[in-house]
Amino acid sequence: MFGTILGFENQKIYVQNTQGVADTNYIGYHVVFPEEDHKIVGEIIGIDSRQIVIQLIGEIINGKFANGVLKKPSMKTTARIIFKSELQSILGSQDYLSKENLLIGTSPIYKDYLITSSLNEFFANHFAILGNTGSGKSCGLARLFQNVFFASSNEVPRNAHMVLFDVYGEYYDTFNEMDRFTGLHFKKFTTQQVFGNAELLTVPAYFLDVDDLAILLGADSPSQLPVLAQTLELVKIFKSNDPKAELYKDNIIARTCLDILSSGKQPTQVRDQVISVLSSYYTNTLNLNSLIRQPGYDRTLRQCLNIDDQGKINALNLVIDFLQTKVKVDLDDIKLESNLTYTLSDLYFALEFALINEGAFTSEAIFDRNNVLKARLSSIINSPEAEYFNFNGFISKADYITQFFSTTDTKEPAQLVDVNLSYLNDKFAKSLTKIFSKLFFNYTTGLEKRGSYPIHIVLEEAHRYVQNDRDIDVLGYNIFDRIAKEGRKYGTILGFITQRPNELSKTALSQCSNFIVFRLFYPDDLNIVKGISSNVTDETVEKIKTLHPGMGLVFGTAFKLPLLVNFPLPNPMPVSTNVRVDTAWYSN
Repeated sequence: MFGTILGFENQKIYVQNTQGVADTNYIGYHVVFPEEDHKIVGEIIGIDSRQIVIQLIGEIINGKFANGVLKKPSMKTTARIIFKSELQSILGSQDYLSKENLLIGTSPIYKDYLITSSLNEFFANHFAILGNTGSGKSCGLARLFQNVFFASSNEVPRNAHMVLFDVYGEYYDTFNEMDRFTGLHFKKFTTQQVFGNAELLTVPAYFLDVDDLAILLGADSPSQLPVLAQTLELVKIFKSNDPKAELYKDNIIARTCLDILSSGKQPTQVRDQVISVLSSYYTNTLNLNSLIRQPGYDRTLRQCLNIDDQGKINALNLVIDFLQTKVKVDLDDIKLESNLTYTLSDLYFALEFALINEGAFTSEAIFDRNNVLKARLSSIINSPEAEYFNFNGFISKADYITQFFSTTDTKEPAQLVDVNLSYLNDKFAKSLTKIFSKLFFNYTTGLEKRGSYPIHIVLEEAHRYVQNDRDIDVLGYNIFDRIAKEGRKYGTILGFITQRPNELSKTALSQCSNFIVFRLFYPDDLNIVKGISSNVTDETVEKIKTLHPGMGLVFGTAFKLPLLVNFPLPNPMPVSTNVRVDTAWYSN
């Protein structure tokens, strides 16, 4: 079949076709050019009756395949079809039951041959699964995870911690079989508050830090962060049992009123603003009915704010003297409790005080910039979304994560957790995924033994959440970009499943090391795939455009070179198939 070498063009070799027949069944086969101390490997990419076109891809040295060719074969070398014994160095070990190996799928080129990779080289790195709707992404992911957890091996990955943010609820029953294996469990969280056979997803409101609140409330400026930081300080003070906490409220209210009294505005404006503040914010010791005692008579604070015949506040100095007695409190003297809990409503109350403490009543600019945060928090509190932040009692973040990855009833480790987000709108679901991802990342980075508790965060429809959004402008970072850049060394690994890689954060996608690409059409998406790896050629891109459903191209650090893979259908299947119009239209 292979005759003399006719010529070279870059990494292509043109070889005489001795059979004189254009047998296109050989396209995709690998060939070997045996040299004295190594073997040069190529792939047949074209064939006609006169010649065979071979793309050089690598070398086999001492039985191991290495990508890239340093020196082309000599003109006297005769090519041959690769031996099966040599294929394993390219396609991966055929021992898929070994815990070191990960079964990917089967080869569409070589019958009865498996495509495998190193388990560690795949799952110790960020990965992405790309493809248009209906190309096989959901089935491919389900099959991949079933290969991990359903393999008939004596050893099971008991210490895996995978969380799948399931946008459509497709995988809700896809991994129930895990419970058949000793030590393995599949756990489900739901966001459906009316019915469902899974645990409702909740995260304690007292877990939220400044950045979490900024994400949740849609902060759009770094100048809003100090108000949120002060909110968190105040909520802890107000929820403490220290009697001085009440004095601290007096301090904030009094200072705000003093600022208004010294603002230089008209007396009627000053009076109305002070009354407005004290009507909304008051304590048992500072309110409009507080008594200001004078020799011979007492007057309420409200009475002292009356306007006299000359248009002035008739007891202004008395009011100022009284308020100044309330500003003498030292925050350092207040003892905050450990294991403190609070709710979104508590945060709202603290946010109100943070706003007046920042001068919202004396500055329209401050009010306009920050009052939107209060409005958004109020909206959440008065919506069903508030339920996701209700959590009874105190729990540490470490114990919460342990509980998250444990079965609800028996408290045994759950290696795969499905979070069904299908009942949430995109904006709120995006906030929750960021909050949870940050929680997991912070936990793994704080472990004394780095990488001892790996957590895989897998995001279905990732382009909805992992975007080039404004987080970088407000917070100084995007949590997914940060995990993509730093998470690998701590054991926080991202998996992106998306039909629109062009809409995904470029930073996050650039940090992925392994890719499974199903059929793609959109030119911008194909250009991104082509730019990911130097091994993805124009010929490879053309293949991607014509892939059958369930067939994908795999490449990255876990693979010797880009390979076509057939993904067998998972069992059970995810609920991801298209609607059957013929059945729906004509059913009784």
